Amino acid sequence: MLGVRPCGLTWVASRLCVCEDPRLRPRRRRVPPLGELRVPLRKLVANRARSFSVCLEKRRLTKRPESLDTSRGMSLYEEVAEVAGEERGRILLSLCYSSQRGGLLVGVLRCAHLAPMDANGYSDPFVRLFLHPNVGKKTKYKTSVRKKTLNPEFNEEFFYAGRREELAQKTLLVSVWDYDLGTANDFIGGVQLSGRASGERQRHWRECLGHSDHRLELWHPLDGSAPLQLSD
Repeated sequence: MLGVRPCGLTWVASRLCVCEDPRLRPRRRRVPPLGELRVPLRKLVANRARSFSVCLEKRRLTKRPESLDTSRGMSLYEEVAEVAGEERGRILLSLCYSSQRGGLLVGVLRCAHLAPMDANGYSDPFVRLFLHPNVGKKTKYKTSVRKKTLNPEFNEEFFYAGRREELAQKTLLVSVWDYDLGTANDFIGGVQLSGRASGERQRHWRECLGHSDHRLELWHPLDGSAPLQLSD
């Protein structure tokens, strides 16, 4: 159980690392963290304490800079704070160009380590898809909502009709949202796949369209830029 009192903070969430004091185990020079937790701050009321009951998440380790003080647990937090894509989370997408159906199959499989948007330390995530530019065909889809989780599984598939040459000139906008009843949904993160993208986002798109009937799954880190076409 964790108690938090906001005082002018505007962050989306505070990340805390739970560690074992290495001084209590002198024979082990490197003590792995027990886990981490993220406390949502954006919806807290100023000067009002609030308690959270949040499960620890498994942490991904990177190489520790030699300049960090290894006698303090905070050095372990700094060690992993720069892991790319972990602030917003990741999404596992599958792409397959179906020659039989004449179009692109997009699978929204799951997300991992999403940023918490609700005061209970979780989110109610769902995913939106938009194929840009819109040429009058069905281009917008969204998954069902998964309640109270930062690691949702969707396993839903959507279809975009079109020739490979046409699809190669388009951009697939994928965004993850937190569902809120009666208020605007909160944007968690997004990713754009196209031939003009960079790195794995471009490779995933090009390899899919370059090989018919071959399903390619790949994880993509989410960024904080909300696609305007997918906003409420």
